[in-house]
Amino acid sequence: MKASNLTKTIQSLIEQKVPTFLWGAPGIGKSSIVKQISQDKNIGFIDLRLALMDPTDLKGIPFYDKESHTALWAPPAFLPSKGEGILFLDELNSAPPSVQASAYQLILDRRVGEYVLPDGWAIVAAGNREGDRGVTYRMPSPLANRFVHFEMEVDVDDWKYWAYKKEIDERIIAYISYKSEHLFTFDAKSDVKSFATPRSWEYVNSVLKSSITDELLLDSLSGAVGKDVSVGFLSFCKVMNKLPDIKNILACGNGEYSEEVDVLYALSTGLVSALLKDNTEQNLENLLTYTLELKSEFAVMVVQDLQRNGVTMESSAVFKEWVRKFAYLLA
Repeated sequence: MKASNLTKTIQSLIEQKVPTFLWGAPGIGKSSIVKQISQDKNIGFIDLRLALMDPTDLKGIPFYDKESHTALWAPPAFLPSKGEGILFLDELNSAPPSVQASAYQLILDRRVGEYVLPDGWAIVAAGNREGDRGVTYRMPSPLANRFVHFEMEVDVDDWKYWAYKKEIDERIIAYISYKSEHLFTFDAKSDVKSFATPRSWEYVNSVLKSSITDELLLDSLSGAVGKDVSVGFLSFCKVMNKLPDIKNILACGNGEYSEEVDVLYALSTGLVSALLKDNTEQNLENLLTYTLELKSEFAVMVVQDLQRNGVTMESSAVFKEWVRKFAYLLA
């Protein structure tokens, strides 16, 4: 299931306090989705890495109660005591079986030892797939049956929507639009340490914003997404120098056109990024005017990316002309 559909589904299940488990390859943004849901709903978020815990860390430490002459369990301070939010059990299947067993009661009965999970809190867990060569333990059937399970897929359109929102370097967005297979190059059978994932492309974005010199750039990017992908990306970046003047296109609706595919991918991303940064009615009209003569599939790409990012254009006279020209591609 792609990220956008997962987000809607998990939001609904959180409201009903149904425990959910999110499976997926490393680096595709499982934890980011859950955290973003909590931010969107303006509720609490607690991230517990059970792989780093002992069984007693979750249940608490026993102590002697003088008044009742019994042993009680002191709940850990990191568990929520009030309000509402998401208790996120990340890397659950990477935790030793003894720790997973201590989570049984918390997940099913919403309590463990003396601790009771507040009514406003939902439980979401995540983990890498057993075939991804991560440190995982086979999840016991009784624990697995306590969740509704989903597997997250990498989707380029969803990633592009996220990347525009996060203002990821437009060269990265353009390259992934051009070479979508390089968004995720993880191979469980390979021993390569560096490979491309949505998470490692975010590292590339940070590298590009750093003070690393051009001489060290290839080695630095290779450490994030691998040598082959880095060479392809840096070669593509040189295309950005061939782009028409995007500021002029937004200012007057005129500009040069290209027939080179890599240039068109870079140009399409550049137009979208520029408008999202300066979204005025006149800029939109000029952009749409320019795309009327742009190669059809790229004109559609620009408009669809803008619409995914919340740009409305139905009231535009130029957009009505645009629809008449490209309607056959939208059917």
